[in-house]
Amino acid sequence: MVSDIKQVPESPAGETGKPDEALGAAGPDAEGAGTGSLAPPSTAEPTQPQQVRNLPWLLSRARIWTRRGLILVLRVSRLVTIGVRQIKPGLRFLWRSILRRWRRSMEFRTVLTTLLLAVTSFAIVGAYLSNQIANNLFQERLAQAESESRYNVKQVQDTFDGAQVTDQSSVITLVYDTLTAVEGRGSVIQRRYVFEAAPEQTKPRNRWVESRASDQLTIRVIPPDLRKAVQEGGKQQFWAPTQFPVGNEDRPGIAVGNKVTFNGTVYELYLIYDLNTAQQTLDEIQNVLWAGGAALVLMIGAIAWYVTRNVVSPVSHAAVVSEKLAAGQLQERMVVKGEDEVARLGASFNHMAASLQEQITQLATLSQMQQRFVSDVSHELRTPLTTVRMAAEVLFDARDDFDPMNKRSAELLYYQVERFQSLLSDLLEISRFDAGAAVLDAEPQDIFQVVAHVVEGAAPVAEEYGSEVRLNARQKSIVVEMDSRRIERILRNLLLNALEHGEGKPVHISVAANHDAVAVSVRDHGIGMSQAEAARVFDRFWRADPARARTTGGSGLGLSIAAEDTKLHNGWLQAWGSKGAGSNFRLTLPLRQGGSIVKSPLLLEPADIDFPGATSERHVLVLGTDNTGTALESPSGSGEPAAQDHEQGEKP
Repeated sequence: MVSDIKQVPESPAGETGKPDEALGAAGPDAEGAGTGSLAPPSTAEPTQPQQVRNLPWLLSRARIWTRRGLILVLRVSRLVTIGVRQIKPGLRFLWRSILRRWRRSMEFRTVLTTLLLAVTSFAIVGAYLSNQIANNLFQERLAQAESESRYNVKQVQDTFDGAQVTDQSSVITLVYDTLTAVEGRGSVIQRRYVFEAAPEQTKPRNRWVESRASDQLTIRVIPPDLRKAVQEGGKQQFWAPTQFPVGNEDRPGIAVGNKVTFNGTVYELYLIYDLNTAQQTLDEIQNVLWAGGAALVLMIGAIAWYVTRNVVSPVSHAAVVSEKLAAGQLQERMVVKGEDEVARLGASFNHMAASLQEQITQLATLSQMQQRFVSDVSHELRTPLTTVRMAAEVLFDARDDFDPMNKRSAELLYYQVERFQSLLSDLLEISRFDAGAAVLDAEPQDIFQVVAHVVEGAAPVAEEYGSEVRLNARQKSIVVEMDSRRIERILRNLLLNALEHGEGKPVHISVAANHDAVAVSVRDHGIGMSQAEAARVFDRFWRADPARARTTGGSGLGLSIAAEDTKLHNGWLQAWGSKGAGSNFRLTLPLRQGGSIVKSPLLLEPADIDFPGATSERHVLVLGTDNTGTALESPSGSGEPAAQDHEQGEKP
């Protein structure tokens, strides 16, 4: 009965099982076998038409279930897609928050780096220790299995050699008792066995026992390589790792194979040693390692956070105090505790802040005194200057009655008094800006009216220099919220400077607007500016050539006042120049009061000038709302200025 059951998995393995089955059918039970062989045709014939009739129904049901499966897959994929779309913004926000925190917080960066390094180190060390412990446990269990297998196989072979049995039942009983003794049964099975007759034996004697195995084991739990090694080897012992079922679980084990003979038949005896206890021990050790590693990583993170916080907190506090000092809160100081390096740093910082406060206070007091002096002197000079001007006008009107020398003196006196009065007016205006008393009186107005008024007022000067003023614009009307008096003063100053330095060449005024700003540029083709001159063009009382004769007068404050007026409008005043190619000044204003400028509608560097190999002579001075200038290098463009929508070097 045992051999019949154990031969079932062997029959499909090869052709050797077929003759045995045919032999069994022709044996003593041939009649019963013949009766059993007739039953299948009688039962198969009626069922075949039924199976044929049920085939379309099965196909239809298969199509239905296939369709339902596809619908279910589509719905699940749709739900997954919707979930990903909803989670993706949150994940993106979290990632950006982490990156922002990483860039701005040295404490976060230090702690996170420490944690990552600690986790990596413990993972490597833990994996190494776990691997070493697993190898040691396995090698120890393997050595024990090999030693026990040699002893038990010798006992089995001795028992088989000394057995005096002649009938099948005695053989089966002997084999069972011998293998049960090898199993070492007790409260726990020490080892399991698989007993299998070697295949392809040409001269078997009394082949009464085909195979036996412990519990649910079969020959399939033995690795094929191990079986091949045992079959091809002699009396040598071989082993291989394997897995075998115990109840509802698969356990790791070591299979040790040997050959034994009984009654002239060669058998393969495999002893299987359970490694579940060693695996549980290894799992407990790994759990302890990971738990200890996690606790140690948390402790390292806490220590790193504590140490970093003690070091970074004073630095962060110093940064906050520095920002407050830069904002004008000069009384802010750091809190100093202890006598360590950080405390000395705080004390030095406070000493530096006190020194800066004292110097800034002195400079502010001196500046206020200077501003008050300029303002007071300017006001005090207005009355005597008015008297001197009236006397100069009387002498100027009566100059024809004087001799040539007195006539020339009267003319010089009149013109210099006019220039003195212009300088006094500019000084008063600058003093109002310095005192913060300048107020913007903005109202909607067409900027073309302001430009036309400026051109009309500068017509005598243009005629004197022989320059032609040309206006380029695509629009006919651009309404801007501005203080027309201040904008007119800016444009008049720019136009008069262009006429004075234009060397009689045409002066172009371009006007353009976009959705948020309007720009007016004044372009001359005169002597131009170098890099050093462009960097200081908006400084007070600065001239490119102090020794140069000035026929139109001027105080040297015109561009400075223009810059202050532009600052009140929250606009940009920018300058470009090149030696021998002229200069271009561009005024950009927001269309609405309080608005911001993104891009100027006009090109700052003119596109009508080509500079082959002379890029170093192209310079841009950008003056923003903070009244600071910076010389920048600008690439050349193409097309007419009024038609361009290009911006370069917009903000300082």
